[in-house]
Amino acid sequence: MGTQHEQASEHAHDAGATTDASGGGDATRASSSGGTDGRDGPATPTADLVVHAVRVHRSDQPLAREDELAWRLAALATDDAPVDDDVTEMVINRLIDNAAVSAASLLRAPVAVARDQALAHPPTTGGAGSQVTGAAPEHPVSPEWAAWANGVAVRELDFHDTFLAAEYSHPGDNIPAMVAVAQHRGLDGAALLRGIVTGYEVQVDLVRAISLHAHKIDHVAHLGPSVAAGLGTMLGLSTEVVHQAIGQALHTTTATRQSRKGAISSWKAYAPAYAGKAAVEAVDRAMRGQGSPAPIYEGEDGVIARLLDGPGASYDVPLPAPGASKRGILDTYTKEHSAEYQAQAWIDLARRLGREHPALRDPAQVRGIVLHTSHHTHVVIGSGAGDPQKYDPTASRETLDHSIPYIVAVALQDGEWHHERSYAPARAQRPDTVELWQRITTAEDPAWTARYHSTDPAEKAFGGRIEVEFVDGTTLVDEIAVADAHPLGARPFGREDYVRKFRTLAEGVLPDAEVERFVDLATRLPSLTAAEVRQLGIVAPDALAGAAAQPGGLF
Repeated sequence: MGTQHEQASEHAHDAGATTDASGGGDATRASSSGGTDGRDGPATPTADLVVHAVRVHRSDQPLAREDELAWRLAALATDDAPVDDDVTEMVINRLIDNAAVSAASLLRAPVAVARDQALAHPPTTGGAGSQVTGAAPEHPVSPEWAAWANGVAVRELDFHDTFLAAEYSHPGDNIPAMVAVAQHRGLDGAALLRGIVTGYEVQVDLVRAISLHAHKIDHVAHLGPSVAAGLGTMLGLSTEVVHQAIGQALHTTTATRQSRKGAISSWKAYAPAYAGKAAVEAVDRAMRGQGSPAPIYEGEDGVIARLLDGPGASYDVPLPAPGASKRGILDTYTKEHSAEYQAQAWIDLARRLGREHPALRDPAQVRGIVLHTSHHTHVVIGSGAGDPQKYDPTASRETLDHSIPYIVAVALQDGEWHHERSYAPARAQRPDTVELWQRITTAEDPAWTARYHSTDPAEKAFGGRIEVEFVDGTTLVDEIAVADAHPLGARPFGREDYVRKFRTLAEGVLPDAEVERFVDLATRLPSLTAAEVRQLGIVAPDALAGAAAQPGGLF
């Protein structure tokens, strides 16, 4: 028998900082207590939530419109509650975060294609048009196409914020459509701020309660309604109009999650951008007096009955009480690394272990590595998915960033994680990496699954336990609960971290002056004039945009 080396992780005390309804009726909200310094902070509970019970109604069981979930979301959007200072600071953080990841993705083909498509659609008659990420404000486009192009730029590297509960999400996907419409309609920063706050709130509340992935429905089905609600807040629309827009947005953005399964393609980045574009179009139709299927969630042939838990289903959706502040954004967390969120903690653990135990980097010394983790991590980015592509050295970047065996292998060997170098084909195909990669598997651990779904901020976690068996018979065991950058991690992100992330990702892409210009604008969001909001986008040098030219299409 070999010796047992128990490595007590320096992060073993870490725990997640969000609550999770997981389909139940817990109305406790974990909110940042980080004050107004822009720092992600530990969670503190508040009781300003009410639980809305949702179930399927047959056609002969009329449901009052005011009791529909879509109406409740619309009422939330039209409730003129105050925006708290710490919420404002977090919105600013996420504007900077989105700009950072957009800068890093400007030359990638999916982003260049979406940008070219958008630039072929000049502004419509309802406003002045919107800026496309990377292009100058002097070349505006129609807002739905700006939402499309800018949404792809934000999502392409899978490197922005996240919220995980009954469902998973990237709430920062709400922002591109909000900014586009604000620019088109000449809205000021205060209006844009309120819209973003609503978008985050609606998405977080839906994600707390309603699982889509359990039925293989893509998570952007929660994004269409949240964007529509946020636009309703920003534009000052009536509850009736927002209700219709939410219904249309949901109906047009439900799709299967094959976009994140098997041979993952560029559509993974396009899917949330399409949801934002569809929501903008839904709001336009609703403003023109056009209706939507109703009740969209609870109907006999509605989303719940036919796509989710079925006719007997019921959900408890926690929503802010009338007049209560919308604080959902404070329950979300960003990424330090360009990979699926469940990989963040594993990257931090692997980087440290590779430095502390160089033998882990050599496949000749490693018999096998098992990552004991939650069900969700095991079946989405682990070997439990059953996707051979997750072990394919020629797989796409989109597939590799959803392969925790690959990610752990590279982080162990390199002691770092880079949004480009770590995914380069030559890096993925390096023989010693491939050999080590093939020896890494995942296993579901009920204890880690329970922590993933916990409603207790002291328990909620997204990591797991690593067990290594060396060829000489010795073993190594370690664990990590949350990523270092998580609010309860070793190095919680604050404003300075968001700005540093932007400067790092913009290096070689944007001039320093352009980074500082955007940071200054974003930091002054609540007081921005309409003219300044129109400048709230990053502008790349002309030569850079030309270097990303793509083949033409229909437009």
